[in-house]
Formats: sequence, structure tokens, C-alpha cells
Amino acid sequence: MSYQNNNLIPEKMSMQNMQSDRPLLVAVIFLVVIGLMAIFSASAPKCIDMGLNPARFLIQQIFGVIVGVVGLRFLANFHYKKLIAYTLPFAAFVIVMLILVKVAGTTVNGAQRWINIGPLSLQPSEFAKPAVVMLLAGVFCKDANIWDNNKIVTAFIPILIMIALIFTQPNLSMVLLLLATSVAIYICAGGSLQLTFGGIGAGALLLFLKGLKSYQSSRITTWLHPEADPLGAGYNIIQSLVAFASGGLYGVGYGSSKQKLAWLPEAHTDFIYAVIGEEHGFIGCLLIICLFWTILQRGFLIAVKCQDMYGKLLALGLTFSICFQGFLNMWVASSFVPATGVPMPFISYGGSSIMVSLWMIGILLNISKDNVKRVRFGNVRSIQ
Repeated sequence: MSYQNNNLIPEKMSMQNMQSDRPLLVAVIFLVVIGLMAIFSASAPKCIDMGLNPARFLIQQIFGVIVGVVGLRFLANFHYKKLIAYTLPFAAFVIVMLILVKVAGTTVNGAQRWINIGPLSLQPSEFAKPAVVMLLAGVFCKDANIWDNNKIVTAFIPILIMIALIFTQPNLSMVLLLLATSVAIYICAGGSLQLTFGGIGAGALLLFLKGLKSYQSSRITTWLHPEADPLGAGYNIIQSLVAFASGGLYGVGYGSSKQKLAWLPEAHTDFIYAVIGEEHGFIGCLLIICLFWTILQRGFLIAVKCQDMYGKLLALGLTFSICFQGFLNMWVASSFVPATGVPMPFISYGGSSIMVSLWMIGILLNISKDNVKRVRFGNVRSIQ
């Protein structure tokens, strides 16, 4: 098949001329703007207390947004199929960065997850999210056979290395996110459900026999009974729930949160959703949920419409990774699940998180452009 003539179809069509998925882009823009506002509101008191510019965290986040938008625009016009050639180099880059974290990383609150490069502070585990999706989409696009030696060498081993390095930081929440994303891609590629649930069961059994570390088991105990240690392990979740309760239906107003002043730790990162709940109430929380649901719906729709399996799995994996992380943060702040320390994409403070999240959206927009091209020109192809 080839495109013919005529004045209806140009011989060469640029992806830049195609329209991307507008609802997806609009939802992301709203989340980014809401995130910037929430970060300033949640971090200003902390900055003042530290004798810093009240807008310091906001300025740093804006820099991350700028870098993320530049990457988004580039990836939205860079055909997603060309990413296959860069998958292994990118995975190798992520592994090297994770090794550097172990060698010369910065430790914060007992976790060694960051590496300083000049004035920049990067969290390499964030880059593992698109790397895992790209690796699995590349090897599962033909079949879901996991016993293929080529798949083991080119995808599974790099992923296991990344997961092992992230686990030792320790960053169990990111490990769970990567594993959940991997399982989702495998199932959607046509993988065996029996093998999937068998593997999950074996992993749960191994974890039960080996036992959780003290800090991991304490998180579960705290989740079940936070009131048992209200000034210690249960302090964060109790203060988060107080913030939601104070917000009520409409909230106390932007900038008027009291919990962020001294009671709610990590108000601009892990528990920023609680600050939004206090200042904007149930309505504000519902808006965040609807925006992430829009991304989930549009991302899955892009995957369904895509004509090739690589694009389908790539779109599905990126969408699942972003939305699962977003909803997981909401569940933690609302005490639906034990604390994990995972930030909310587009909302929580973190340069690496906002950059990677926007880059992943750029790839989704590019896949949606290809769908538009196929629909717009598909009926005017002629067979040679």
C-alpha cells in the first residue's frame, strides 16, 4: 500500500501537522497548574521557617515543568516507533544512574534516592518508569512468551537490575509500581493469567516466609491502628485525616490550611493531596480524581485505537504507570492503604517526577497523533 497523489494527500506527512489528543493535554495542563498552586501554598510556610524565599520550591518546580514541557513537545513530534532503537541505551543510562546513587547518592530521611549534579538533584528511580514500559513493550509486541532467551537478556535482566537497585535504596513503593506496571503490560500482551497469579502467590508466600523488615511491618500496623502511636508512627496519617476532615465539602480556602503550618510533615510532597483536601474540600479532591480518570480513559482509548501492538503496549504501560501512582498517593493520604512515600504525578513537588511524567505524556500524545493520521487518511489509500 502507498499514499497516492493527488492533491488530497501530501507525499510526506509530518507528525507535527497532526492534532494530538486534546482532552488528555487539557487534563495534564490543569493538573500541572493545580500542582504549582498547591506546592506554593504547602511549601511557603516551611520556606519562611527556614529563612528562605517563600517561593523557592515553586521556582524549582517551575524549572522542572519547563524542562518537562520541552521534552513533551519533542516527544510529541518524535515518532514513537523510533524509541525502540533507544530503549536499551536508555535502560543502561538508568542503571548507571542508579549505581551512582548507591555510590555517591544523597540520603534524606534514611533513604538514599537522589544524586546531585551541580545545582540539580535527580531521582533516577523516576526514570525507571518509562524505561521498564519501553523494554516490555518492545519484547511483548510480538508475543507474550516470557521464556524466550532474547527477552530475558534484552528486557528482563535490565528490569531486574533496576528493581534490585531501587529496592536497596530502599524504595519499596517504586518497586511495587514497577512490578504492577510490568504485570499489567504482560496481561494485556496476552500473557497467561495462571502464570501471573501463580507468580503473585509465590511472591506473597516467599514474603510471608521471609518476613517483612521491621519498618515495613510497622507501616502495616500503623495503618491498621494509627491511634496506637499518635505522636510517633501514626502521626502523619492522623494529621492527614484531620486535614481532610477540616476541609469538609468546600474547604477552608486557598492558602488557609492549618495542618501545613506545623502538623503535617511532607505537606508539599507525599501528603500534598491532604493539603488540597483541607483548602479545597471534597470538591477539590473530586476534581483531582476526575482529571486523573480523564488521563486513564484517554490513555486507554489511545491504546485501543493504536494499530500496532508496540504502540498499544507503550500507551497502556505509560498510562497505567502515571495513573496508578496518582491514585496510590490518594489512597495513602486517605489511609486506604499503608504509607508508601510515593509522590503524586504533576502535583507533588519533585523535579524528576514532573519531568518524567510530562515526557511520558509526550509519548502518549505522539501515539494519539498517529491514530489521527490513520483515521484521517486511512480511507483514501490505494493498493499498488
